[in-house]
Amino acid sequence: MNSLLGLRALLLLCLLSLSLYKQSQAQEPYLFVLGVVQDAGYPQIACYAEHCLPGWQDASLARGATSIALIDPDGGSKYLFEATPHLPRQLFDLDQEAPPSQITLRGIFVTHAHIGHYAGLMFLGHEAMGADGIPVFAMPRMLDYLSNNGPWSQLVDFRNIVLTPLEDRQPVGLGSVRVTPFLVPHRDEYSETVGYRIQGPRRSAVFIPDINKWSAWDRDLAEVIASVDYALLDASFFADGELGDRDMSQIPHPLVTETMNLLQDSPASERGKVWFIHMNHTNPLLDSESAANRQLRARGYNVAREGLRLPL
Repeated sequence: MNSLLGLRALLLLCLLSLSLYKQSQAQEPYLFVLGVVQDAGYPQIACYAEHCLPGWQDASLARGATSIALIDPDGGSKYLFEATPHLPRQLFDLDQEAPPSQITLRGIFVTHAHIGHYAGLMFLGHEAMGADGIPVFAMPRMLDYLSNNGPWSQLVDFRNIVLTPLEDRQPVGLGSVRVTPFLVPHRDEYSETVGYRIQGPRRSAVFIPDINKWSAWDRDLAEVIASVDYALLDASFFADGELGDRDMSQIPHPLVTETMNLLQDSPASERGKVWFIHMNHTNPLLDSESAANRQLRARGYNVAREGLRLPL
């Protein structure tokens, strides 16, 4: 009898330990992907080509511009990276994942002043959400642009947003997570452009949705990937010729094929860290059954999708 009681006690202890372990795991911060498409989303306005028509004919196929969230259940906080034109739907998805009654939106990090990355701030204004003092983290030129150009300046004047300055390669502490911006070369008409390193308690990520060719950057991509656990990288276009007769050299993003070739000598473990994101509506990677997608997976890479969770 005593041995049976002891066995039961041991079993209960094991179940309790497992439950506590799962609870602790659930409290760890993580990244949550909200959108994966280039600035204008899918289908793109005025695109009635064969690849766009399904998105117009079936609203369930529409996909939003690139955005990710940092969710910290233990700290009761969440942060958006990018305020896209699809912010209303993406904030709904975020609130479903991390209910505002338990986890508060404590800020938005912006990479640069192209429409897919900041235009969603308009929904925070008094005509829409009427937000109260949401911190917007951005670099100096970006903050200057928001401060001195309407309608964004009205968000500042009405205190819908509070501008919070960032500095190149200077980390910002967010509880158990650190976020560090770093400058990258891009078309900087109105602001500088940054990527972000996001360092959690156990894992880290880089988020680089927009950049010119990797050769234009002063850092080695393979070394950057080696320093983190996840790399969410610009995948605007899969290959040359994707835009028909248009000269793609005038849109200097790294082609996915170029990025894969650049990293071809890296170990499989390194290639597996890469999650391609920020795909143009023409990019065949948006079709999970495409030949391009099969080729990419065969070479050991990943394509980001909405709902993806990456533990930190």
